Amino acid sequence: YIIGHITVNDPEAYQEYIVRDTPIIEAHGGKPLVRGGTSDNVEGPQFDRHVVFEFPDYESARALYHSPEYQDVVKIRHATATSMIVLVEGAD
Repeated sequence: YIIGHITVNDPEAYQEYIVRDTPIIEAHGGKPLVRGGTSDNVEGPQFDRHVVFEFPDYESARALYHSPEYQDVVKIRHATATSMIVLVEGAD
């Protein structure tokens, strides 16, 4: 899985990140389970947006994150949002 906690600082510019990252994520087998929506930060650092993407396996999530295509697009997120991203292996 890739789990992201995000606070968007420039919503208009951030839209380009979403448009450009979606096909890259899908090409690596990623499927959104959570992408925004209502949330309640009950503990820990506060973020406004949360995402969870499921991948066929841990290696696919790592390959997506470290791919040159995604690393090019991630620059948009870094410029328009504050985020914490975690790659995690799911339970069997």
